[in-house]
Amino acid sequence: MVSVLIGALLLGVVAGLRSLTAPAALYLARGGIAGYVLTVAALGELVGDMLPKTPPRTFPPGLIARIASGAFVGWMLCAWHGAASVAGALVGVIGALIGTYGGKAVRLWLIERAGGVASALIEDVVAIGLAICVLFGIAPVR
Repeated sequence: MVSVLIGALLLGVVAGLRSLTAPAALYLARGGIAGYVLTVAALGELVGDMLPKTPPRTFPPGLIARIASGAFVGWMLCAWHGAASVAGALVGVIGALIGTYGGKAVRLWLIERAGGVASALIEDVVAIGLAICVLFGIAPVR
């Protein structure tokens, strides 16, 4: 149960970095068409994040989406593993807040050193890599 809650926290962090990457990865690991649909949407989010007119992640629409995504992936991961789903959702929200605000701080630091596009790509790689590590690090979600 603890490893599943840690997975929910880390997937919540991924949701805080990129709101659609966490559910896309979760559903790709589970199998089925939903994973492919969410992956296309997540790819669109990755591109949209690099656009100059994209609002900050801490503004209400983006923040709410990240929190909802964190709660959703935490809930689903725990439900699929037979763990406490409400606890998973709460841990997912905490992870999403860590990913949102921590990701913003790191992103601003990276922008000063590597530029906007490079920092966005680095964040994308971290989000995708963390999601893969979590989903391969715990028992299969099937």
